[in-house]
Amino acid sequence: MAHWLFKSEPSTWSWDDQVAQGDAGEEWDGVRNYQARNFMRDMKKGDTGFFYHSQSEKAVVGIVEVIAEAHPDSTTDDERWECVDIRALRPLARPVTLADAKARPDLSEMALLRNSRLSVQPVTEEEWRIVCDMGGVEP
Repeated sequence: MAHWLFKSEPSTWSWDDQVAQGDAGEEWDGVRNYQARNFMRDMKKGDTGFFYHSQSEKAVVGIVEVIAEAHPDSTTDDERWECVDIRALRPLARPVTLADAKARPDLSEMALLRNSRLSVQPVTEEEWRIVCDMGGVEP
């Protein structure tokens, strides 16, 4: 199982919006970056990810699960763009802010800190464990 990070502006799609979709989940649509799209193509059903609020909050706030592998993005007719479906699993007990992550030398190589503009990115097993611990949840 692989781990990922999904970034969203809370004013566009928030953790609460994701939770409201229940087990049916939602497409992670609208991604128009080839690297982020390629990461979604690598995802497998059952992979987990962090849900990250960008913009003002800048924090990991929850954990999601990939429930459908890459398929055409329903928000465009352009066949180049694909997306996965995700569902909310659980919130973090304590949000992990970008500042918190930057303060940890053992997270210095995390994609979130090196390429903060990328909306979908991989998370290593060690990064997963560290952020879960910081957020007060079991990995």
